[in-house]
Amino acid sequence: MEPRLRIGELARRTHVSPDVLRAWERRYGLLDPQRSDGGYRLYSGADEDRVQAMVRHLAAGVPAGEAARLVLESGEPGNAGTPWLPDLAAELRAALDDFDEARAQAALDLVLARLSFDAAARDVLLPYLRDLGERWERGEVSVAQEHFASIVLRGRLLALARGWDRGAGPRALLACAPGERHDLGLIVFGLALRQHGWRITYLGPDTPVDTLRAASRELVPDVVVVTALTAVRLRPLREPLADLARGTHLLLAGAGAREDFAAAVGAGRLGGDPVEAAAALAAGAEASA
Repeated sequence: MEPRLRIGELARRTHVSPDVLRAWERRYGLLDPQRSDGGYRLYSGADEDRVQAMVRHLAAGVPAGEAARLVLESGEPGNAGTPWLPDLAAELRAALDDFDEARAQAALDLVLARLSFDAAARDVLLPYLRDLGERWERGEVSVAQEHFASIVLRGRLLALARGWDRGAGPRALLACAPGERHDLGLIVFGLALRQHGWRITYLGPDTPVDTLRAASRELVPDVVVVTALTAVRLRPLREPLADLARGTHLLLAGAGAREDFAAAVGAGRLGGDPVEAAAALAAGAEASA
């Protein structure tokens, strides 16, 4: 790939500081920059892919030296060619069905080490959650299995979310509607939005609108996102949400957020899956900046 990125741009894209990038280049030979006529390092898309792969290994708990070795020996810094993915997704499903947290965590370790977060969410986590919901509706999984899987995945996702409010990017304030306790999709959305440089403030399940309004006044976020899986959670909130929308950029999300209801309260609506919704929001914000 033709070198085209200076180190500041590479740092911005990967959320890794220039000092750390230089250290990885010096210690491990992870990067292979060329020099411009002016003497500046120029990095290629392959360099960017290797940094992203390094970050994924580190997030999975792999020591830096071992992570660099894995990246350099793989010969495939990106996510192309994943014949192992269906087997790994099946292993995760089986482990969660069997109440085997150690196996489930090991499967998640591999998913998060080998894929970017967006790819892990899009290709493994979100399909699993959809499958779990469908099996729940058909009576093929027990209450205990559904609760166990949700707790394991929620804990792992919130561990990835540590520090997601840091930085200088736009801020998103995220919450579930009152009575809504299913928040895995919202956490995935927040993590995906974080990949675009946003700061995340997360209030979690069953958040009263008054609490959301108070937090919004204090933080002055760029956007407030409220999610609900069923319309019944939102219907009683027409007036409180309309009041909130008058002072904030309010977006409604989830299967319960209907276009007509969002328009009636003066809010926008996020469509698509959480990863797609995060990308659309980030792209829209950049276009209007």
